[in-house]
Amino acid sequence: MRARIAALMVTAAGITAATILPAAAATPSPETGAAACATVLNQPCVWQQRDGAGGVVGIAQVSADPGQVTVVTVEVRTQRAWGSPWVTAASATTVTRGSAQAVTPRVVTTDLKMVCATAGPALEAAQQVTTCTGPF
Repeated sequence: MRARIAALMVTAAGITAATILPAAAATPSPETGAAACATVLNQPCVWQQRDGAGGVVGIAQVSADPGQVTVVTVEVRTQRAWGSPWVTAASATTVTRGSAQAVTPRVVTTDLKMVCATAGPALEAAQQVTTCTGPF
């Protein structure tokens, strides 16, 4: 039984690391915002901005070739308790030619939050990339 629990913990840690580590390299802080996003084509940048009323919005941006039909979807996900599933609390999608940005509606919650974005060529789903922030 202990071996199963240990294996589950290692698997969960690996999944978390695979989700968070790629985002750490491409995710700008709220202070740098969109300025850091222009460096990698079709790689979404995702970040959150808090407001004074205790809410948060998720923002995602992707740089793309001007002739490319691009999709960007951003979600604010919440988790009520450790180990429970992440639930999408708000989302927004933009489809346009070239670079794109999407902003979710404001979410107010005390639950753990994470912002995820999927972006890339709208007509080639296999080339779309998903990036998430670390839980906050």
